Amino acid sequence: MKKIYWLIIKSYLGPLVFTFFIALFILLMQFLWKYIDDLVGKGLEWYIITELLFYASSTFVPLALPLAILLSSLMTFGNLGEHYELVAMKAAGISLRRVMAPLMIMSIMISGVAFYFSNNVLPVANLKFKSLLYDVREQKLALDIKEGVFYNGIDGFVIRVGEKEDDERTIRDVLIYDHREKKGNVNVTVADSGRMELTSDGRYLVFYLYDGYNYTDKTDQRNYREKNPFQRTKFRENFRKFDLMDFEMSRTDEDLFKNNYSMLNLKQLQEAEDSLIIGLKERREEIPGLLMRSFYFFNVIDTARAGRIEFDSAYTKDVLVGYSTVQKKDMIEEATQRFRRSRDNIRYYREEIENRSELIYKHQAEWHRKFTLSVACFVLFFIGAPLGAIIRRGGLGLPVVVSVLFFVLFHIISITGEKSVKSGVIDANYGMWIAPVVLLPLGIFLTFKATTDSPLLDADAWKKMFKKLFTKNHH
Repeated sequence: MKKIYWLIIKSYLGPLVFTFFIALFILLMQFLWKYIDDLVGKGLEWYIITELLFYASSTFVPLALPLAILLSSLMTFGNLGEHYELVAMKAAGISLRRVMAPLMIMSIMISGVAFYFSNNVLPVANLKFKSLLYDVREQKLALDIKEGVFYNGIDGFVIRVGEKEDDERTIRDVLIYDHREKKGNVNVTVADSGRMELTSDGRYLVFYLYDGYNYTDKTDQRNYREKNPFQRTKFRENFRKFDLMDFEMSRTDEDLFKNNYSMLNLKQLQEAEDSLIIGLKERREEIPGLLMRSFYFFNVIDTARAGRIEFDSAYTKDVLVGYSTVQKKDMIEEATQRFRRSRDNIRYYREEIENRSELIYKHQAEWHRKFTLSVACFVLFFIGAPLGAIIRRGGLGLPVVVSVLFFVLFHIISITGEKSVKSGVIDANYGMWIAPVVLLPLGIFLTFKATTDSPLLDADAWKKMFKKLFTKNHH
């Protein structure tokens, strides 16, 4: 028996590792396709791109691992069935349950590793990935001054180069607008030719300009708008130095991101959720008092003249008795303005409560997600293994198609439940577990059919069943 178990485990590990990295690669290509515009043309170092892809691939494990388990289990038992190895095992008195036993134990171990990864590794990977992605997206495009195009990548300057020689250093017909004073085109430099070079440390770009003029509008004089005075200076040789520090990538402090719900473990999520619930409760208790203050809009009434006003009825027609028309108009305008402010306050408080509640729902969904990954690995194994024994097809043909269909079904149900939880439609205790609960009976059904040698996918068996059914209905 031990040799058979080791044979099954070896047959399972190869496809598992292979399909896992294939799924991870496909998801990584999807990430590159989505963020390609934020990565290209910024002069990023190779190690930054490698680090970003590594952390991105770590965040894709919750998607790649269940798919790999489903596909590899289906391929393993499909190959065993296709080569009649399952038939030989059954003929030797080994049932399908005993054949699946070592892989069940391995699935339990993988589920435990998946839980540890989801609770301890994934929050760190999310923190590193999202902070680095933020810095990459904020990074400026690399310095690229093209012929005949106004370039504004350097803060405070707009540069146009009419022509560049083959050496990429000699330039002609140079035009530079200096906008550092933020007064418009009041400082312009025109040169017939020049040369641009980088300093040895790469921090500055130096323009050596020849045969040109500096035009400066004198905006520091009186009545300059009417007289429009300007100064023109001719030069044979001049130089401009531009600071390129903005083109160097700067890293944002990761502490600014670490409080996000996707970057917390179970204990941190529970503490954050408790704090948010307490804060929401306190805010709910504060809002009625704040609204009552804004509703008190009768402070302009002279209570000494009007006497004590009692609001016993729904209509208060006698409130403004004894006041002049101008006073009544002022009080009505004051009441109207305060009512509008109260209405705006109600809208603001409602949105605040909704945002606080939505943040709590997200923390709850993330807390349950730590467990759903492990359960998904276990449930999908009980779908793939018996299904492979039933269809008896190995390789990457039919198993891939079947696996993708089941995984898409699982993913759609999961995403639907998660969105419902985050919007507050369904409680997290139910919404985050819809997909495993829906697919678990299917796994049990397939396992039962496979262990009892039921002709689930036998076309002749289905034809006989429908024939009997239609014959019975006809009679």
